[in-house]
Amino acid sequence: MRKASYLAGIGLFAILPLAAFSLFAQQPTATAIAAKLDARYNHLNSYRADFTEHFTGLNLDRTESGTLTMKKPGRMRWDYSSPTGKIFVIDGQNAWFYSPGDAQAQHVPTKKLDDLRSPMRYLLGHAHLEKELVGLVLSTSHNGFTLSGTPKDMEQSVRLVSLQVNTTGELADIRVEETDGTTTDFHFNNIQEDIPLKNSDFLFTPPPGLPVVDALPPI
Repeated sequence: MRKASYLAGIGLFAILPLAAFSLFAQQPTATAIAAKLDARYNHLNSYRADFTEHFTGLNLDRTESGTLTMKKPGRMRWDYSSPTGKIFVIDGQNAWFYSPGDAQAQHVPTKKLDDLRSPMRYLLGHAHLEKELVGLVLSTSHNGFTLSGTPKDMEQSVRLVSLQVNTTGELADIRVEETDGTTTDFHFNNIQEDIPLKNSDFLFTPPPGLPVVDALPPI
């Protein structure tokens, strides 16, 4: 079982277009860009985006995709289209995991959860990048810039989290580099903000007859 990591830790910051601001009108700083990202996420109540997740390491090279949905407070749902039917849901109190073909679904209270995707549920209303990422630095690239830092209190497992922001001010890519050499890249597109969602959209009902066990998810 692979140890879980911070992001989705920040998978975090995954997604949403920012209120319009010029990235190059003046030389940006890590503090200023982090504050703009915080302000954006903290004023949103919900969002949805298509995602691609690429994991490398531990003799694996795996790409998966689907749709991520989040709702304030603390609700998140990853519906995978590849592999079809795989699901990861946080209903506000508990997390649920299931992949078609598995002999069981898995369940864990969120207070005990440490999964790569789980901390993203804190984005809406709780983001504070300068406190969450130690040693935050800003670098520029041909299509925007990157904020990078080490998640606070996660130095033993996560080496670096990088947030790629494009020239329109949209956070579209996240990279999580773990200390064991594994890397997970998230790419987000087709972003929708403050869409109508119900708490019932974040419930999980296992297939009839499938047992549910208390456990952390496998990789």
